[in-house]
Amino acid sequence: MSDTRSGNDRYDAIVVGVGGVGSATVYELARRGLDVLGIERYDVPHAMGSSHGSTRIIRKAQQEGPEYVPLVERAYERWRDLEERTGRDLLTVTGSVHAGAPGTDVVANAREACAAHDIDYEDLSGDEVNERFPGYDLPSDFEAVFQPEGGYLDCERCVSAHVEAAHGEGATVRARERAIDWSETGDGVRVRTDEGRYEADELVVTAGPWTAELLPEVADDAVPVRALMAWLQPADPELFSPDRFPVFVLRGEDGGGYGFPVHDVPGFKFGYSGDQREVVDPDRMDREPTAAEEELHRRFAEEFFPKGAGPTLALRTCIQSYSSDEDFVLGRVPGYDSVTVGTGFTGHGFKFASATGEVLADFATEGETDLDVSAHSIDRL
Repeated sequence: MSDTRSGNDRYDAIVVGVGGVGSATVYELARRGLDVLGIERYDVPHAMGSSHGSTRIIRKAQQEGPEYVPLVERAYERWRDLEERTGRDLLTVTGSVHAGAPGTDVVANAREACAAHDIDYEDLSGDEVNERFPGYDLPSDFEAVFQPEGGYLDCERCVSAHVEAAHGEGATVRARERAIDWSETGDGVRVRTDEGRYEADELVVTAGPWTAELLPEVADDAVPVRALMAWLQPADPELFSPDRFPVFVLRGEDGGGYGFPVHDVPGFKFGYSGDQREVVDPDRMDREPTAAEEELHRRFAEEFFPKGAGPTLALRTCIQSYSSDEDFVLGRVPGYDSVTVGTGFTGHGFKFASATGEVLADFATEGETDLDVSAHSIDRL
């Protein structure tokens, strides 16, 4: 047992997994006056799951569906509140572009979500996008939606800010400590780690790709999928600066991608994926990018962002946890009295973390939430 362990082994709530969503949940519970313990198997922050790589997109144009818009609008509010609380710059506005080849649905769906919630947007052709943002080189027959409030979050800084704010509210976060198992006790839960045992009234599981280890009941909706992020040197770095290059979501005929201006580390950052997903064991996944993956990403950049397709600067793997219907999984776990889960964020959950942390804290303390997350209710599964 580490000699730094707190003498208090009974808490109001324990949160297992202190990444993007977990760190927000720890903060939101502590902000309500609860005595909270966060348990993280790696560092805080770390690069083993879904909350690393310098930046994550945030956007009000939600091609995933109009039901996501109220959640992301609340997330914007909570990110700005966190910036004010901690004095950290977390959210940078660049505008966002949703673009697609003829016959793809990414643009129509983004437009529909904006229209349903009176979100300002502008329809652009591929040529109009290229003229306005010269780092882009979209085909003339592409169509696009530009939404001026999109941007990016500094993801590691966001995790750190939530934990810093949670510390300010009296929470305890224990890193490099693995939760092995847990059980309900009649008056709450007991969590066993490789360091000891802790008890609490409530348990919240936000363990990303390791969620199924602790909650086999949600294994089909917390499927770990390997993904890659790339950074390439732009030929003209100014074209990829935050004031000249909006974040994007793009769908071509063979697959889709997303990307960012240069931020924090050198290079134009983007990700690309085809329609096939590589399901992995997060403890045994090959974390070294392959030459074939690098070439696939390079071809994407050369096709749509040739001025950004210079020498490779970095390649990093991450893990995305997919649900069976690709909506989130939030709520009290059926069959238990004291357990809440947040999982299945399906590759785009970080932007919502400040709001989903609030939602999970609602479930843990009240059993319900005022924010409409019915599309993401665990009860639908």
